[in-house]
Amino acid sequence: MVKEVKMTVTTLDLFQILQAKLGQNEAKALVEFVESEVQLNLKQEMNSFATGDDIRNLRGDMHAEIHNLDIKIEKMRADLIKWMFVFWMGQISVTVAVVMLVLK
Repeated sequence: MVKEVKMTVTTLDLFQILQAKLGQNEAKALVEFVESEVQLNLKQEMNSFATGDDIRNLRGDMHAEIHNLDIKIEKMRADLIKWMFVFWMGQISVTVAVVMLVLK
């Protein structure tokens, strides 16, 4: 198993590490670049979250679709009851005719 180790590096820690390797000006430029990229990514991520208005709009759309489905189900139910009645009347007619033929 691979054990994941999480490490937290603050901006100051990063600057000090890079300063020792690259020098003060280069370390400062690199830290500023990383911070600006992190801020840009954070803003982009924030734009992808749903807001309260988005959720309310989605709920309204869902309620409208559910209402439409309810109407369609009621229509299908009425058609089903109608065809069941036709089927059973046909079955009863055939059964009565067969019984009458047998009794003759």
